[in-house]
Formats: sequence, C-alpha cells, structure tokens
Amino acid sequence: MPLRMNKEVFITCAVTGSGATQERSRHVPRSPAEIADSAIAAARAGAAVVHCHVRDPETGAPSRQLSLYREVTERIRDAEVDVVLNLTAGMGGDMVFGSPDRPLPLQQAGTDMIGAAERVAHVAECLPEICTLDCGTMNFAEADYVMTNTPGMLQAMGRMMTDLGVKPEIEAFDTGHLWYAQQLVKDGVLEAPALVQLCMGVPWGAPDDLNTFMAMVNNVPDDWTFSAFSLGRNQMAYVAAAVLAGGNVRVGLEDNLWLDKGVLAENWQLVERARGIIESMGARVIGPQEVRDRLGLVKRAPR
Repeated sequence: MPLRMNKEVFITCAVTGSGATQERSRHVPRSPAEIADSAIAAARAGAAVVHCHVRDPETGAPSRQLSLYREVTERIRDAEVDVVLNLTAGMGGDMVFGSPDRPLPLQQAGTDMIGAAERVAHVAECLPEICTLDCGTMNFAEADYVMTNTPGMLQAMGRMMTDLGVKPEIEAFDTGHLWYAQQLVKDGVLEAPALVQLCMGVPWGAPDDLNTFMAMVNNVPDDWTFSAFSLGRNQMAYVAAAVLAGGNVRVGLEDNLWLDKGVLAENWQLVERARGIIESMGARVIGPQEVRDRLGLVKRAPR
C-alpha cells in the first residue's frame, strides 16, 4: 500500500487516566489542580488536545464526581495557554464477575454500572470540545473485568454527545469497534466525518504489532481523522508509526509512566519527545485552533 504520511500532526496528551498508576509514579496527577497544571504544561510543550479523567484527590482512585470535572475544566479554560479539552466518558461501564463457578452476583468492588445520561452528565455540565466514546465491549487485563458498552448504550450516549455539540472521539480497541462506529455514523447517531483513537496493545484488544495496526488503519474510512497510541515502551515507537500511517498521535501518563529506562516521566516531557520525533520526520505539529478548524470544534465555557 502507498505511504500516506501525515504532514500536519496534532498531539493528544492523555494526562492521568483511571488505571492503578498513582502509586507507581509521583508524577501521576490526582487533584483537579494537579491534573489541570499537568495538562497546561503539556499544552505549552506542544499538545493541541488534552484528554482528562479525574481522580479522588486523597486516594488517587478514579472518580466520576461532577465537581472534580468542573474544576479541572475551569482551571484549563482559565489558563493563558489555549488547548482543546477532551474529557473521558468511558467510566460507568465496568463489570467484575465472581468466580468462574459462580460468576453472579457481580463483585461489588470494581463494578460500576450506570445509565447513559449519568455517564454523559459531566460532559453536559462542562461542554468540552471532545469526549470519548469507547465503541465496544471487551475483556480487560484483570481476570474477570469486562468493559461494557452495548449497542444500545453507545447509541444513547452517542446521540447525547451529538445533541450537545460535543465531538465524540471513538476509542477503538479492535476492528469490530470500528465496524460498529461506521454503523453509528450510518444510522445518524454520530456525524461524519468521525474522529477515532486507535488504542493498540491494550490487553485483550488489538495487539500492537504493525500488521494488526495497519488492519485497524485500513478499517478507518478515508474521510475520518484518526490518532493512535500504544502502551509503555512502545509509546514513542507508535508516534512514528501513527504519523507514517497518516494519523495523529497520543502520549501521556495514562498510557506510559517512563521517559527512559529507570526515569519516570512527566506529561510535558512525553509531549516534548513526541514533538521531536514528529518534527524530525519532516512533519509539522499543529496547534489547538487548527485542530478546531479541522474537526469543526467549538470552544465553550462550562454551564
């Protein structure tokens, strides 16, 4: 297939995530102030988009608390540095089963199942330019944890996002997720052209070998915009791979804690390194307003 290298690339920084990383690195931000400050530093380093979860400020555990999202949003919006805000809408679909012999009832610890309106409530409150839509159900690395996103749930959430004027970023962890994303566009739930994040190397979705990656890329419609990432030591390799394949890039502490062997990273350092890779390939890193113009995004204050 012909090389379709992207010459104008935007960087997304995934600032903190919801994984159990807060005890593995002192740089993983917890409080709204820390998350916002880390996002702003990433923007100064060249990230056009910041993708934010929130955490309990005391424990670092993932949270869905509206006030935390609002504080993060307001702090980022009030900063002197412009950046596109992307909030997660992935929480609230977690099921942890019991033992193989007695899968029900579900384990209370780790299970977090709520309705579509509640999963999107912070998006309606904060009105980011982008929010994520995890476009499928899959087993995760943990033994009996299933990320649950049924077709009905995705249709309901997708319509709410579209009605709010917030651009869904389809998070695709396997080729079937891209297949269903195209159906959501065909059904008028999502508007075309869509925005996709190819999530590679997340157990047990699509592995991050290049053959599988290109299979994912080849299932993205030509008029859609995509970014891609992988985890840990493969994060920076995927910066180059995504650009070569015609996409944009994502880095950040949600996906990788390390700058070099034995050296813990900060978000701005990962963005800075990604920017260096992109520019050394002869591509240009574009800014937030160019991203808004390209994707048809509108920057608004929270309600």
